[in-house]
Amino acid sequence: MIRCSDRLQYVHSDIRGPLYLEALRMESEGTSVLKLNTGNPGRFGFALPNSVRQALALHIDEAVPYCDVRGMPDARNVICTYHIGRGLQGIMPSDVFICNGVSEAASMILDALVGPGDEILLPSPNYSLWSNNSYLSGGQPVFYRCDPDNNWNPDIEDIRSKVNERTKAILVINPNNPTGAVYSHETLMAIADIARQNHLVLLADEIYDRLVMDGLRHESLGAIAPDVPCVTFNGLSKSHIICGFRCGWMVFSGPKGELDDVKAGVMKLASMRLCGNALTQLVIPAALVDSESTREMVLPGGRLYEQREATCAGLDRIEGVSYVKSRAAFYLFPKLEKEKFDFTSDEDFAMKFLHEQHVLVIPGSGFDWHEDIRFRIVMLPEADVLTKAMDDLKYFLSRHRVK
Repeated sequence: MIRCSDRLQYVHSDIRGPLYLEALRMESEGTSVLKLNTGNPGRFGFALPNSVRQALALHIDEAVPYCDVRGMPDARNVICTYHIGRGLQGIMPSDVFICNGVSEAASMILDALVGPGDEILLPSPNYSLWSNNSYLSGGQPVFYRCDPDNNWNPDIEDIRSKVNERTKAILVINPNNPTGAVYSHETLMAIADIARQNHLVLLADEIYDRLVMDGLRHESLGAIAPDVPCVTFNGLSKSHIICGFRCGWMVFSGPKGELDDVKAGVMKLASMRLCGNALTQLVIPAALVDSESTREMVLPGGRLYEQREATCAGLDRIEGVSYVKSRAAFYLFPKLEKEKFDFTSDEDFAMKFLHEQHVLVIPGSGFDWHEDIRFRIVMLPEADVLTKAMDDLKYFLSRHRVK
C-alpha cells in the first residue's frame, strides 16, 4: 500500500471526521440525525440576502474570464473601505487578497510566513483550520489557554510564557469559534503589546465581526495596534449566508514595508491558483453595503439571538452542565461535570449522544481543548428544534448519571 504524506500525521478535522461519517452512515440506513456540527446557515433555512442575489444576477457575465490574482478591483476597493471603517490605518486595495474562503487565506499566509522549526501561537480551544495549516506549512502550533472563568478571554501570562526565539506569530480568533466569545479591549491591547515587544506578526481571524450580540462592540486587532504587522481575515460566508460561495479575504496592515516579503510570497501562491472564484467576488460590494440583513439576525427577535436564548434556556434546565453565554456568532461550548456522568471521554459522550438521541455535536478535543469534557453546539436550527435538542440532551444525560 502506498502511504500518504507524513505531513498529514497531525491533521484532524473532527467537524467532518469520524462522528460526522457515523452520522452519514446512520442517515443512509434511514435514521434522521440533527447535525449541530458545522456552522452552515444555508442548511437551516437562512435565506440568501436579496442584495447578494441581485448583484450576482446583474453582473454574472463579468465573472467569465480570469480576474486579477488578488481579486476584482471593485471588490478589493470595497473591502479596503470596509476595513478602514473598522479602524485599519494606511491600507490600500493592493493590501487585500480575495481568496476561496478564509480557509484558503489561512493556507496561503501560513505557507508564506511559517517555515520548518517556526512556531505559531494558537488559542485553545482553537478552530482546527489554523492548527492543520500550521502543521502542513512545516511549522509547530503552540497552544495558549483561553480562560472560561474570564469569559473565554485569552490568558495573557500563558501567551507571554510561550513566546521564544522560534515564535513567528500570534493568532487571535475574535469573535471566537468555538466559544462565541468577544474579547475585551484590555485583552487585545495586551496581546498586541506582546507582539510588539517580540516583533511578532498578529493574525486576526475576525470573520464573525458582524454577528455580535448584546450591544457589545467588536474591536479589530489591527486597528488598535497600527504599529504592529497584522493580517486580518474576514469574509461573507456566515454574515451573508453564502458558505458555498467560498468568499473570504485577508488584509495586510501595520508599519510600511514590514510585511512586504510575506505579501510577495502570498502573491506567488495566489498566482499559482490563477484567481479566486470570480462569481463570488461579484457580490462583495453589494454585500458589504448591506449591513441590515445581518444586523436583524442578532437583535432580540432575530433568529440568531432567539436561537441562542432557546439553547441557553434548555441547558439551564440540565443539572451537571455549565456554560459561558456566547456573545457572537452561533456557537456554544458547554461543560459536563465529569464526575456526575459515566462517560470516559468527550468522544465517548458525543458518540453515545449521536447513537442514542441522533444528535451530532463535536467534542471539545476536536478544538484542541483537553482540560475537561466540553462540546460545541451549533445554534442554527429554529428555536423550537434547539429546545427539543436540549430536552433530548437532558433525557440522555439522566440515563448516564453516576448512581
